Amino acid sequence: MKGKWAKGIPPRFFAWIIKGKLAVSERPGGYARNHRKVRRQEEILWLRGEGFTRIVSLLPSPHNLHAYDELGVTWSHVPFGPHDDAGLVLGELYIQLRDWLNAGERILVHQEELGDRLMGVVAGYLRWSGMVPSGPKAIAIVERILGRQMGPAGRQIVALVPNIVGSAPEPAAAE
Repeated sequence: MKGKWAKGIPPRFFAWIIKGKLAVSERPGGYARNHRKVRRQEEILWLRGEGFTRIVSLLPSPHNLHAYDELGVTWSHVPFGPHDDAGLVLGELYIQLRDWLNAGERILVHQEELGDRLMGVVAGYLRWSGMVPSGPKAIAIVERILGRQMGPAGRQIVALVPNIVGSAPEPAAAE
């Protein structure tokens, strides 16, 4: 590839959740019928060029993970489908995210699209890790970053966080 396309293009709806460390986007290449192989390649090239060290796919299936291998990008697949036990999946995911971030990795997390569930996952991580003291604050921060309101599916994920092993305790209520 030559010219301006050699650097690739940012994935659609790319946003930093933790500046320079943890980002989200829709699946590189687009979702469902909009998915295009050329766009996927351009977006992965951009991610690689921006120094991302790991792509975390939350897709229920292993679709297109081979594309990361082909372009030399490390990936992890943590399936999180609509019928999976969110507490189990997120407990494992959050521990891995914490360890990868502590090791200095630069991570992109994606699902098929950037929707309520992915918003809930990252807001939940902010709460679980103790970076944000409460679920409502984590939701508000992610809504502000992404410029959209989180729906019930995402809020439900954040509400599970206090029950996930390793989460920071809820702050004591002021009396």
